[in-house]
Amino acid sequence: QVQLVESGGGLVQAGGSLRLSCAASRNIFNFNSMGWYHQAPGKQRDLVARFTSGGITYYLDSVKGRFTISSDSAKNTVYLQMNSLKPEDTGVYYCHANQGYDYWGKGTQVTVSS
Repeated sequence: QVQLVESGGGLVQAGGSLRLSCAASRNIFNFNSMGWYHQAPGKQRDLVARFTSGGITYYLDSVKGRFTISSDSAKNTVYLQMNSLKPEDTGVYYCHANQGYDYWGKGTQVTVSS
């Protein structure tokens, strides 16, 4: 029932910034959690940042101090602000939501050049 659409990916030089957006087709206020995952080619999909309904925010150690997750409930949108980007941040970023079941976006490509 929930559709997630990511946008904001692109090509950026190391040290640059991008802001990813995830627009949900339904109200996100009652979601158990929403977050972002990263998958480099040939590697597993890793959780990068996530909200839970209890107010807990998680960040992967490698992105702490560089990435910030935020939301705008009125727009049913979750954001990932990515600063000080590194080549190892390259990959596909997927939006994820849980509302009893897991929902995934199709992903947006981020490429960070050296």
